[in-house]
Amino acid sequence: MISPQDGSLAELLLQLEQQLMDPDFRKNREQVSVLLAKDFREFGSSGRVWTRDTTVNLLATETLPAVPEVEDFAVQRIGPETALATYRTVRVSAESAAPQASLRSSLWVLREGRWQVLFHQGTKIPNV
Repeated sequence: MISPQDGSLAELLLQLEQQLMDPDFRKNREQVSVLLAKDFREFGSSGRVWTRDTTVNLLATETLPAVPEVEDFAVQRIGPETALATYRTVRVSAESAAPQASLRSSLWVLREGRWQVLFHQGTKIPNV
């Protein structure tokens, strides 16, 4: 999990993950492009694979009802310039007013002095 020396990294990556969930931030193609590595990939819950370009375009046009709540955020260093962030999100659906939970993971890499997401996966889970 998070070692004491990685505490500030965990705080930074949590902040960056939350930026990527912010509806206003998501609409800004330039800002999103800075956080997504050029070779970014995402495995969506639909089974579809998203590239950086398709993700930037999708986020610029989507509408989200609310920012999800982040729970159980943890960071594990994989190497000096690589970290794995794992967490759970809960979002309330506007249609059903029922919460939808997802398990999420992001692989972050330090490139040219800034952290970027190289890979992300979100998996919907049953609500209990």
